[in-house]
Amino acid sequence: MAVPVAFFALFFAWPVVSIVERGLRVGGRWQFGRFGETLSRPEILDVLWFTLWQALASTGLTLLIALPGAYVFARFEFRGKGLLRAVVTVPFVMPTVMVGTAFLALVGRGGLLDELWGVRLDTTVWAILIAHVFFNYAVVVRTVGGLWAQLDPRQEEAARVLGASRRRAWRTVTLPALAPSVAAAALMVFLFTASSFAVVQILGGSTYSTLETEIYRQTVVRFDLTTAAVLTLVQFAAVGAVLAVHARIVRRRETALRMVAPEQTARRPRGVGQWALFAGVLLSIALLIVLPLGVLVERSFATSHGYGLDYYRALQTPDPSGTFLVPLLDTIGNSLRYAVVATLIALVVGGLAAAALTRRAGRLVRGFDALLMLPLGVSAVTVGFGFLITLDEPPFDLRASWILVPLAQALVGVPFVVRTMLPVLRAVDERLREAAAVLGASPWRAWREVDLPLVRRALLIAAGFAFAVSLGEFGATVFIARPDSPTLPVAVARLLGRPGELNYGQAMALSTILMVVCAVSLLLLERLRTERTSGEF
Repeated sequence: MAVPVAFFALFFAWPVVSIVERGLRVGGRWQFGRFGETLSRPEILDVLWFTLWQALASTGLTLLIALPGAYVFARFEFRGKGLLRAVVTVPFVMPTVMVGTAFLALVGRGGLLDELWGVRLDTTVWAILIAHVFFNYAVVVRTVGGLWAQLDPRQEEAARVLGASRRRAWRTVTLPALAPSVAAAALMVFLFTASSFAVVQILGGSTYSTLETEIYRQTVVRFDLTTAAVLTLVQFAAVGAVLAVHARIVRRRETALRMVAPEQTARRPRGVGQWALFAGVLLSIALLIVLPLGVLVERSFATSHGYGLDYYRALQTPDPSGTFLVPLLDTIGNSLRYAVVATLIALVVGGLAAAALTRRAGRLVRGFDALLMLPLGVSAVTVGFGFLITLDEPPFDLRASWILVPLAQALVGVPFVVRTMLPVLRAVDERLREAAAVLGASPWRAWREVDLPLVRRALLIAAGFAFAVSLGEFGATVFIARPDSPTLPVAVARLLGRPGELNYGQAMALSTILMVVCAVSLLLLERLRTERTSGEF
């Protein structure tokens, strides 16, 4: 636990505490009376209520739509499965500002639905909820599907032989085994939607506001650090309560599972019911994911004089306004380099944390389990400003260093590594480790021979998640990325904030490139995962 604890203490706790102290400590005295004053304001109460209910609604809707997809990817074998898995993961890597923009082009004024049928959903809560499902679909498919694909189907078949119906066998055998993984996915979706920023800001307009958007407004627009600090602590407390409930539920549902290679569980759909489920999942993916992405690609080629490559060619030229010190095309290389480093950091920190948490060594370790998830629920605005304030003096003077960006991105990647690996590690039967020890294996060799083959698939999935979130991280990076090496999401956001057709078209072109880079990376990961996991069990 030493490395994960040091990492989070230095790069998460210290920056957040510094920001809160600066906001609540004025003239050497703590202003705790501002809590009651701030939380009694009607507009703040409205923000808190909307943040809660839209996060719950988004989480429920995402599970409802994505769990059938997780089953299809886990149990069915079909042509193009790797490509389709990469497609459903692409939205998760996209900057949230581009998720909002893609749906605005689809459901907003002058969007596709407005042009075809005169239907507009922008400034409505439905646009926000659907965009959240679009963004988080891959979280459920990969987190739950990764474990589902390794569950031995013979356990459910045995229940059927003993007289249980298909529904009862699933409810009493498979669902309890999946419960920790479903809870982990639901937790991540809830935290992401509760801290939603760009999606709510773009699609909700001035009608809706979450804690994240309100913290940004109080910090950047009004320069009211006291109110921002109060809201940050409220967000911190709410996330901590959710994590405590989640940890308690998961501990009660954990069991040792019998796992097999995914190749032994996947087969072609059989019967009318399975083919209907397969077709329904494909249709939902087409409407929910492929259509918004298609609109995004179409807008990147649509110029005032017809379709062409004008916006893509413009990415190679220097920015005439001087906002970007390098050609916009260079942001792709910057993002990839940062993402690779951030992924390595997240795998080391998250892997060590998951291994420590597997041992269940008391309340201290369980408390650290909850701490690891806090970066997903605490305002990225707070973390970004905290980096600027704290990491500017020796011995941690990193403001001028390139490593600052990967460190901020790794903070978001570590929870995904832990949540993906932990259910699989905890599902390993302890008797296997004990048998290896009896035969003379050292703890390290027992982990290498027993745990690693079973967790390797989850490790590769975790690497894909960490790489994806690092590519698309925007909230903290926008404050710390250097002008001579901006990331692709930062460049997209700045282009969208500037008027003019060329800026909008370049933003669409950059987003399309990011989407392609993500899809190619995920396809390579799928091939690597398939090659390394075949024949290991």
